[in-house]
Amino acid sequence: MNYWPLLGIALVVVGFALRFNPLLVVAVAAVVTGLLGGLHLVPVIEALGKAFNDNRYISVTWIILPVIGLLERYGLQERARTLIGGVTGATMARMLALYLVFRQLTAAIGLKDIGGPAQTVRPLVAPMAEAAASQRHGTLTEDEREQVLGMAAATDNVGLFFGEDIFFAIASILLIQGILASDGVVLTPLQLSVWAIPTAICATIIHGARLFLLERRIGRQHAGDRA
Repeated sequence: MNYWPLLGIALVVVGFALRFNPLLVVAVAAVVTGLLGGLHLVPVIEALGKAFNDNRYISVTWIILPVIGLLERYGLQERARTLIGGVTGATMARMLALYLVFRQLTAAIGLKDIGGPAQTVRPLVAPMAEAAASQRHGTLTEDEREQVLGMAAATDNVGLFFGEDIFFAIASILLIQGILASDGVVLTPLQLSVWAIPTAICATIIHGARLFLLERRIGRQHAGDRA
């Protein structure tokens, strides 16, 4: 057995330890592994190019991070707080419940990347929820603020987790189908998606109740402080 191709792993470890450019380290390790594995230089480069071309959409997601950073630097969170502050009757629970339904419905039709902690919760949903709670109950304590922000992130997770299984072409549905088939239970992805709907409805009701209970708890605390 030829163990020389494993030298590529050592190159990755050494390169990262010496803090060299990660992309360069991985590329060099890949080329070295291919050459030591008996391939010629051209097929190795072709394999790298094909892998990049097949998975180039992965690199696009990293564009979100600097874009969100620039938007936050120029006051995106402040604008979000100002916007929700001008809506009469807006509460933290109502706003997050509406976002929960939106997140589930969009995930159910396959748009699972339309929201998320980085691109939606941090710059928009969390500051709007905090502003709504502050507008209704007054200045929040640090503990209350953390609870509101945590609930905003949880709302996104719950909406995505229970909404995406309604979309029959999602990987989780195919995984469930494969596991059931291995045990002799044959179901189509559409059948599994239909049975995911009651679970999504229950998740909406349960998490929505948690939102309104948190709103009530914060309200009672501030009412007691004012008394």
